[in-house]
Amino acid sequence: MDLGEYRRDYVKDGLSRKDLVADPMQQFSHWFAQALELSRNDAVSMPDPTAVVVATVGENGMPSQRTVLLKFYDTRGFVFYTNYGSRKAREIAGNPQTSLIFVWLEMERQVRVCGRATKVGVAESTKYILSRPKESQMSAWVSSQSKPLTSRQALLQKLDEMKRKIGEGKVPIPSFWGGFRVEPQEIEFWQGGSSRLHDRFQYVKKEGLWQPPVRLAP
Repeated sequence: MDLGEYRRDYVKDGLSRKDLVADPMQQFSHWFAQALELSRNDAVSMPDPTAVVVATVGENGMPSQRTVLLKFYDTRGFVFYTNYGSRKAREIAGNPQTSLIFVWLEMERQVRVCGRATKVGVAESTKYILSRPKESQMSAWVSSQSKPLTSRQALLQKLDEMKRKIGEGKVPIPSFWGGFRVEPQEIEFWQGGSSRLHDRFQYVKKEGLWQPPVRLAP
């Protein structure tokens, strides 16, 4: 299928240096707040601004990506949760250098993050796990993430068995499930531009300090 003629122009907004603040995490907060606000607008189709693609690299050098949900962020970095036996977790254990990308097409924006991923503390993971709906907590137990599965029915049967076993009781905290925090060393803000002349600004951290943003060619 030739898609060479399938295109659209990006004309919603522009991005200049005067629009940016010195701290890229504050800049992210500004854009993220706008994305959240837009997602609550019933007239706009923007289902989940917390969705973020996580890219890791396997021991054979092959990169892999998957979409997860951002669950927390602050000046230390961006946090998502997973099974520590999953492919992404195994690859992070072998190579903690990780990349994230937020794509907000409705705003014609992207944010790209490069940094080092580390496990969050047990207390932080436990707090989040306990905030999840009970069935979601049980799902963490019944799914051996990234491993082969005979059928969906087998998975649902395991969930039903656990529901009967737990009853009205509390779901145990799994030691094999928790968070990763990606501590950014590089953050790029991308705003779509007319005639493919997009606006790109890159922040880089050196010796623990964020350097002034640099405009990149589109």
